[in-house]
Amino acid sequence: MTLILVEPEIPQNTGTIARLCAVTGVRLELVHPLGFSLDDKHLRRAGLDYWPHLDVREHRSPAAFIRERDRAVADDGARFFYFSRRGPLCYADVAWRADDALVFGRESSGLDLDALGAPSGAVVRIPMRPGLRSLNLANAASVAVYEAYRQLGFPGLG
Repeated sequence: MTLILVEPEIPQNTGTIARLCAVTGVRLELVHPLGFSLDDKHLRRAGLDYWPHLDVREHRSPAAFIRERDRAVADDGARFFYFSRRGPLCYADVAWRADDALVFGRESSGLDLDALGAPSGAVVRIPMRPGLRSLNLANAASVAVYEAYRQLGFPGLG
């Protein structure tokens, strides 16, 4: 499984998500530009000593990410799911596969679904009370990863 952060802005969120990825074995991909340096002390503090256990990859731009995504879809039939509060599909209703990619956007504005070319059938939401904007990015990523792993029987986790 892969968790992709498109242009994350807050180092503490990315550090917490890195820790989530390390303890679950999920690959983390970061799409630049980032709102911080990967050397940021807040990023490292939130990730604690989990960085050596992390499979992290970077895309230099959204366009580079899109090219690689399209290649993976064409060559391997990869599935990408885009998290948005406007998604028509509840995350718990997706039949997750171990090779799925979960894509999250910026803390301030979310994903630009049109720019990413996200198919409407692949846009998922985490239900919330009406009138509230969103969950914290790290919390949303945790909810999604653990639901996918629950469905898969928590592979590789003790």
